[in-house]
Amino acid sequence: MREFTVIIEQDEEGYYIAEVPQLKGCHTQARSFDELLERIKEAIQPCLEVYGEETPKANLISIIEGISLCYQC
Repeated sequence: MREFTVIIEQDEEGYYIAEVPQLKGCHTQARSFDELLERIKEAIQPCLEVYGEETPKANLISIIEGISLCYQC
């Protein structure tokens, strides 16, 4: 069994968006969180067929939230 890091965001329209950073191009979206989890699992399968056994290692270092920025101070 393989494990993958999945980044999940929610857009301004309420859709959940999931991306697997180590599988370039592997992403999906859904209206509900539960549906998103099913869809990302489905999206991973064809990506694995493309990468085969040579699945890249994740290079995700950190996710930073809340960086402050003064725009036109």
